[in-house]
Amino acid sequence: MDLRVGRWRARFRGRILPCAIGRGGIGEKRAEGDGITPVGRHRIDEVRARPDRRASPAGARAIRPFDAWSDDPRDPDYNRLVRRPRAFSHERMFRADRLYDLVAVVDWNRAPVAPGRGSAIFLHSWRRPRFPTAGCVAFAPSDLAWILARWTPRSRVAIG
Repeated sequence: MDLRVGRWRARFRGRILPCAIGRGGIGEKRAEGDGITPVGRHRIDEVRARPDRRASPAGARAIRPFDAWSDDPRDPDYNRLVRRPRAFSHERMFRADRLYDLVAVVDWNRAPVAPGRGSAIFLHSWRRPRFPTAGCVAFAPSDLAWILARWTPRSRVAIG
């Protein structure tokens, strides 16, 4: 069963869930920082969670204080989990807000990685309904937990 994502809502296992997408809308991703949520059918490569803030779902890896995600096309570890401090640009995974307390890493530009094609496309918690992301898909925290509790290896994120 696919998680079908549209502009303001998603559908999964018979439920309609409000969501937020990138400020550039849904479309063909052109470059790092374009704010576009990439159209297509994607896998979830891994799930990460903050164990100090929530119970981690089965199989989730811990987000640690020095974890970051490389978003710098010059970095040899572009679009991968890295450790801070880091000479290249990166996004902190261990955040003061609750956006990344639970994160599903979408397989966008992961194998092989094309520098500059876009990084850090996640399913994560939203700031508030319809508040745009940098290209991710964001949900209410309880909805994200519900989705991931029902995810199977055959499930996909169908955007568009």
